[in-house]
Amino acid sequence: MKWPIVKFGELYSEDSRNGLTKPSKIRGEGYKMVNMGELFSNDYIYDIPMELVPLTDKEKQNAKLRVGDLLFARQSLVLEGAGKCSIVMDVSPITVFESHIIRVRLNKKANPLFYFYYFNSSLSPIRSIVNQCAQAGIRASDLKNLNVIHPPLDVQNKIVEILSKYDNLLFVSKKQINILEEVIQRLYKEWFVKLHFPGYKNTMINDGVPYKWFFKPIKDICVRINAGGTPSRKKRNYWEDPTVKWFKTGELQDCFVFESDEMISIDGLNGSSAKLFPENTILMAIYASPTLGRLGILTSEAACNQAALCLLSNEEIVSWQWLYLKLYELRDEFNAIAKGAGQQNISANVVKSKEVLIPSKKIMDDFTALVKPIFKKRKILQNQIILLVEARDRLLTKLMNGEISV
Repeated sequence: MKWPIVKFGELYSEDSRNGLTKPSKIRGEGYKMVNMGELFSNDYIYDIPMELVPLTDKEKQNAKLRVGDLLFARQSLVLEGAGKCSIVMDVSPITVFESHIIRVRLNKKANPLFYFYYFNSSLSPIRSIVNQCAQAGIRASDLKNLNVIHPPLDVQNKIVEILSKYDNLLFVSKKQINILEEVIQRLYKEWFVKLHFPGYKNTMINDGVPYKWFFKPIKDICVRINAGGTPSRKKRNYWEDPTVKWFKTGELQDCFVFESDEMISIDGLNGSSAKLFPENTILMAIYASPTLGRLGILTSEAACNQAALCLLSNEEIVSWQWLYLKLYELRDEFNAIAKGAGQQNISANVVKSKEVLIPSKKIMDDFTALVKPIFKKRKILQNQIILLVEARDRLLTKLMNGEISV
């Protein structure tokens, strides 16, 4: 079944609006403001921690967000990010949005969740209005004139009801992952930051270091540590018939990584500085904010680009679980070094030479035994989420194009 086509602007309850410009020097107090970071990190905008900004009475009125508002990325450093759509679900009474975001508020002929799903489906027409200059972006005028499908409202509501069941399952799984992450981080900080590890009260301390603990540079606790590489895109055989997973830093989200957005061929691997690393290798983004310091854990053999550092732990000294948590702990320090040097990246040599305090083998083994099943559970949940998203997206496309009746 083919649905009627209308101009997106015909579904607006009021004109779309760009957000507020607030210089960094005045931020820190006031009211919550949705920035690009929140938009790209969250499909659903809830009352999460955000930057605070002062507001005038007029700004409170004009830029205030309501439940059901659609937010579109007006600009993006990368082509894929332009036009990214999120939906406001539940926010503080006065929450506003920044100038790189377009707010769309729909009328009673449209279910906002339906159009959120639509713009996040393979049927989304948003690519047709993306302009590529210094940055990729969309214009509010083009968004208003965009042709979109418009099923009857009762059909929209039924489609939303079906897809929401998948999203509820996804929400539960993500909440479980967040709880597991909190448990892991709390255990790590208790044992290795506060040094309240089992038996610490009876452990001898020498110059602030527990007995049998020692300092080593990160390079000495890894059997391999190398930056990745990008095969030349001018050589077709490097990208044709790809069989090797190849990750970019944008795919690192402080969790396990499964399938890469792109793959390369064996020729591409052998003909470039890319290197193959095994399962449980830690990938760390060393170039460019906001990804600088983000981590990923390989779930299978793979390579990565030059913006990531691959660290394979020496399991005789430290577990990969401990190394992951140590690198997570060091992120703020590495970011401070990068900013202090006036650049948007951190040298691989800085990471390699960073000295860290290594616990005794018994403490390392005991900690690893404690967190290993938690990491395993998290990995299972992440894989379940991937499968749920795949199933939901297949169904979404069929529902949106009328292939499945509701």
